[in-house]
Formats: sequence, structure tokens, C-alpha cells
Amino acid sequence: MNSILHLIGREKELFSVDIASHDSQLSEIVGNSRFLVLGGAGSIGQAVTKEIFKRNPAKLHVVDISENNLVELVRDIRSSFGYIPGDFRTFALDIGSVEYDAFFKADGQYDYILNLSALKHVRSEKDPFTLMRMVDVNVFNTDKTLQQAVDAGVKKYFCVSTDKAANPVNMMGASKRIMEMFLMRRSLQIDISTARFANVAFSDGSLLHGFNQRLEKRQPIVAPNDVRRYFVTPKESGELCLMSCIFGDNRDIFFPKLSENLHLISFSDIAIKYLEQKGFEPVLCSDEDEARELAKTLPHQGKWPCLFAGSDTTGEKDFEEFFTDREVLDMARFNNLGIIKNDAVFDEQLLGEFESRIAGLKQDLAWSKEDLVELFYKMIPDFGHKETGKYLDSKM
Repeated sequence: MNSILHLIGREKELFSVDIASHDSQLSEIVGNSRFLVLGGAGSIGQAVTKEIFKRNPAKLHVVDISENNLVELVRDIRSSFGYIPGDFRTFALDIGSVEYDAFFKADGQYDYILNLSALKHVRSEKDPFTLMRMVDVNVFNTDKTLQQAVDAGVKKYFCVSTDKAANPVNMMGASKRIMEMFLMRRSLQIDISTARFANVAFSDGSLLHGFNQRLEKRQPIVAPNDVRRYFVTPKESGELCLMSCIFGDNRDIFFPKLSENLHLISFSDIAIKYLEQKGFEPVLCSDEDEARELAKTLPHQGKWPCLFAGSDTTGEKDFEEFFTDREVLDMARFNNLGIIKNDAVFDEQLLGEFESRIAGLKQDLAWSKEDLVELFYKMIPDFGHKETGKYLDSKM
């Protein structure tokens, strides 16, 4: 934990005061409750699962599409925390599948459902097929599992959102903003809370996680030098989600308050700190060919090739924000957690049109990215999408 904090330019954990002041209440509620965590084997899902597990829940079921990540989650929990008297089990299921529906029908007895499943990468919008899956996972799977929760009498449903849903400029952020619209509709039937937060440092598939892979494979470190982001640790992401799930009122969106402990930092600055922490001197390269060539010799000299350049790919937001000037905030309830307070505002006709348009495209088995972009603009008129024609997969 301390090594990650140093890399992202911090000395203290963000939510330690809020967790400490509410921990006895958290432990009591968790200890008497039954939990289902969807997408529980991803980076945030694992962090949430650990926060629940260590407080001895009466029941904790974890569902994820990745069998391998579930195996590692169980090994990690057993190695760190051991065992609990409660019912702890994992299930390798796709929550969009009929198998998941059968699983939920067979049990369904939960007090809290936390949905951490998501397609979270901006690179996922490069083709229309992956983009449609993003719509399915981020919007329709959420709505489906919400309806199942309503039918089963679940007390509370938590779903993770993203800071990129505030004034979105990419399709991923916009899909989460649309998801929030669907949440508002379901909030008339069940209590819902969510969270927007910063990049999770070293989460699966992230650029920082890629640093570990590059060192292991003796490959250059590549990072943008003009993109600055807020970062939280995996543990902090789990704490934020659990606090929102347990203490959030209906329709609340939790987010980390900006302070001296949470500030913007560039990916290239983190890369330099990372290499120095690993005992290597960063060497700046002028292009990919030079970086690949130097990767064959520099590591033996205690140095590492780096390629830092400006970002020009589709979907990159110039700055990050957790809320807009149109949203009502509660900044007094917690020390380092802010809350967006929402009324049940949604356009039923617009949501219905979105559902029918997507269903029609699927039935035809033919759609373009332009079809989906147009539909997203219909849902979010001030959507700031910028198409540059360049994507992260075209870079090293």
C-alpha cells in the first residue's frame, strides 16, 4: 500500500478517518447481512469483496465471468484473511447469461447486491461490436439484475459508475451516464446508490498495471506526458464502494473529495517514480523503434527505455471531474467523501426509445459505430465525443 501511495504522490490513505469513525457500524451491518458481488473478480470487485469478507458477512457470493481471476481471489482471501463462519462461495458466470438467471432464481436471498461489472476501457469503443457489448454490460445487464433484485426483495443495490460519466467525452463514460438514467428509473422500486471515482492505480488492464508487465517481459515503458489524472488505491476503491452501498441514501452518488491528499498526477511522472522504485534509471527515447532496440541492452545496465509523448487518441478527456455544476452536493456528512444528491429524474420515453433502438440493431445483426454514437447523442445532447480516428491499440 505505501509503495502505491508514493507512486501516486500521496502519504496518507483517503478514507481512513471515515472508515474508522464508522467501522463498528459497518462491521455490525455486514456481519448480519447477505451479499452478492457481481463482477467480483475484477480489481475493484476484489477490493470490495475483501472489505466485506474481513467483516464476517453472514453470506457472501461472488460472481464473475473470469474463472482464473476468481481462483486468484479465493487464494488471496484465504492467504490474507483465512475463513469465516458465513457462506462464502464464488461462481464463474456471465451475468447476461441464462445460467446466471438460473443461479439467481435458485437462491436470490440477498440483502445487498453490488454490481462492479463493467467494460471500463476507452479502447473498447474502437469497433462497433465491442461497443455494443459495452452497452450490454454497462447498461442492460445492470438493468436486468436490478429488476431481478426488485423481484427478490433485495434491500439495496449498489452499482459502480465512473468520473467519466460527468460531462462525458467518450463512449465508455457516456454508457455509464446512460446507466445512471436507468438507475433513476429503478430507484422508484428499490434503494440504489453508486459511486464515481478516480483511476484505480494498478487495476487490471490499466496503464500502470501494464508497467509491471513491461518489466517482466523486458519491454519499454510507454506513457502520455500530457494526461494528468486522479488516482485511488485498490483498497480505497473497495472502501468507497462499501461506504456508498451501506450508508448511501436512495439515488446517492458517492465520490472522493479533492484535497491535498488527492491531486492530479501525470502518467509519465508515475512511470519515472515506478522505475526508480524498481531500481532503474529512466532513459527517454525518441520513437518506438529506438525504445524496442534499447530494451535489449539497457536493463542490464540498470536503466530502462521510456517513450513519453502527447496523447492524440479518441476518447481522452482533458480533465477529470466527479460532478457537474448542475448537481446538488452534500459535502458535510463525511470527512473525505462527497455525495451527489439526486431526485428520480428520468425521461421514460427516451429510455424506452433507447431500448427499442438497441433491440432493433441487434435483431438485424448489423450496426455501425455511427449508429451508436448518434443514439448516445440522443440520450445526452451535450455529449462531447471527439473522433480522432486514432485508438490505443494502434500504439505500443
